[in-house]
Amino acid sequence: MSRRSLIGRKIVLASHNPGKLREIAELLAPYKIEVVSAGDLGLREPAETGLTFIDNAVIKAEAAATASGLPALADDSGLAVDALSGAPGIHSARWAGPAKDFAAAGERVWREAQAADAQNRRAHFVCVLALCWPALPTGAPVCDIFPGRVDGELVWPPRGKNGFGYDPIFMASGHAQTFGEMAPDAKHAISHRADAFAKFSAKLLR
Repeated sequence: MSRRSLIGRKIVLASHNPGKLREIAELLAPYKIEVVSAGDLGLREPAETGLTFIDNAVIKAEAAATASGLPALADDSGLAVDALSGAPGIHSARWAGPAKDFAAAGERVWREAQAADAQNRRAHFVCVLALCWPALPTGAPVCDIFPGRVDGELVWPPRGKNGFGYDPIFMASGHAQTFGEMAPDAKHAISHRADAFAKFSAKLLR
């Protein structure tokens, strides 16, 4: 088996987010890939000190690969709002606070966007997947990077109970449902994570 193929392997998802684990596991299920989360393995969450989605995805994947000895997949994603000059961006999870209260975070996004430019609802989701292979004795982990994006607009009040995070306040361009209203298969077909995953699968799932 090629070292650059993940088919049939066990990998670590460098996340403690159950919603993210569920989505990634669903995407990888057809390839007989066993996905275990960093939380299930008791791995520490590294400080996300990067300045970009790529930086933070690599930080998380490298830490999980080093600690577990397994290929590690990290997803760094967030909502970027035009009226807020791209915020919350890489701070999307932090806006939800330690309690992961995305209902409050979504309300803050809407309130601040309306205050900044009430006519501008444009927003996009960004996802960066980083797959890091455990380090050889002579070097650091080797990582592959796959960016994804979906454009759309903010919706208020929130709609739908599916998905997670900011999904209930985001509607993709050309669609009439928020990510929170879409069935998982419909969201997987068009999301920022699906865009990144298509690039990921073209390289690593063959």
